[in-house]
Amino acid sequence: MRILVTGAGGQLGQDVVAAAARAGHAVTACGHGALDVTEERAIAAVVDSAAPEAIVNCAAYTDVDGAEANEPAATRVNGAAAGVLARAAASAGALLVHVSTDYVFDGEASRDYVESDPTAPLSAYGRSKLAGEQAVAASGARHAIVRTSWLFGPGGGNFVETMLRLAGEREELAVVDDQVGCPTFTGHLAPALVQIVERPLTGVRHVAAAGHCSWNRFAAEIFRQAQMSCSVRASSTADLGRPAPRPARSVLVSEHDDTPRLPDWREGLSAYLAQRGAPAMAPGAAR
Repeated sequence: MRILVTGAGGQLGQDVVAAAARAGHAVTACGHGALDVTEERAIAAVVDSAAPEAIVNCAAYTDVDGAEANEPAATRVNGAAAGVLARAAASAGALLVHVSTDYVFDGEASRDYVESDPTAPLSAYGRSKLAGEQAVAASGARHAIVRTSWLFGPGGGNFVETMLRLAGEREELAVVDDQVGCPTFTGHLAPALVQIVERPLTGVRHVAAAGHCSWNRFAAEIFRQAQMSCSVRASSTADLGRPAPRPARSVLVSEHDDTPRLPDWREGLSAYLAQRGAPAMAPGAAR
């Protein structure tokens, strides 16, 4: 199958390109330098040239706090550009797999979020991603909107790398314990996106790591698996004073039996640390 991957230079995009190639597909990889997804003519030219049977859109404005000060820029990439890409997919007869986020929810539910739950984003970033979902849904393209959570993977900055760096500089870190989600390894998500293309699946899909934790617990598990001596104390989101509000509990699960399931978040962390060459303990091992 011919697959076009946008945002191919990012953490998820790189893994999607690799997963699609491993599965035997012909991949056209377009990073930001090769394709500005906000340029309609550029998108039309790339789609016309690649003649894809499927498009996986990993391009995104991901600066959650930055979006609060520049919502139009975030919406241009996460909202309008997603719609342009979806309409190009419709014209080409291609399936569009569009990656979205748990931040389209307000995090006030006491249970896990499923696909049919109402959205209510708290932040400019969340609103921009919801705008993208709505544009894709209205485009007329065959599509799958894949919401995921707390991504980490190789080839860029992420929470795991930040924690490992800080642990090398400090003996103790304060990490928030009042935000709960599903830390998701891109090396696990990417093959699932390829499976969605292959089957194909459509509609809204929640694809995130199994299990859930707070950022605080995630940090503690990073240090445990990486065998680093750094203590983690609890802090609150209010203590950070970040510009963008975050959902307190945005755990994603799927209500559809055919949606791909991912391994537990601790297994994703273990796989990531092994891939980057860090000494790591198994998820269930005792220190």
